[in-house]
Order: sequence, then structure tokens, then C-alpha cells
Amino acid sequence: MNYLTSIFTNWIEALRTREEGQTMAEYGVVLAVIALGVVVALTALSGAISNAIDSVVGFL
Repeated sequence: MNYLTSIFTNWIEALRTREEGQTMAEYGVVLAVIALGVVVALTALSGAISNAIDSVVGFL
């Protein structure tokens, strides 16, 4: 029984110290920040983009 307890304890410790999940969470946060930055940039530049497109359409 002590052997099984040791295996279980080692398994729990290995799960606790794994970093793969932390890395995925960090990638998710970075992706969210980038997406937010893109949305803010497009919102801020929407008027200029619209004017540029209208200018090109008027030129054609």
C-alpha cells in the first residue's frame, strides 16, 4: 500500500509542477492583448481608412 501511495504522491507532484498549461494560458493572454490592440487601432483609424477608400473610389 505504501508503494501505491508513493506513486500517487509522485504523480500529483508531477502534475503540480508541469508548466505546459501555464504556457498555454500565457499564449492566450498575449493573443487577447494583440487582438485588443488590433481592434483599438482599427477603431482609431476607421475614419482615415474610410476617407482613403472613398478617395480611391472617387478617383476610379
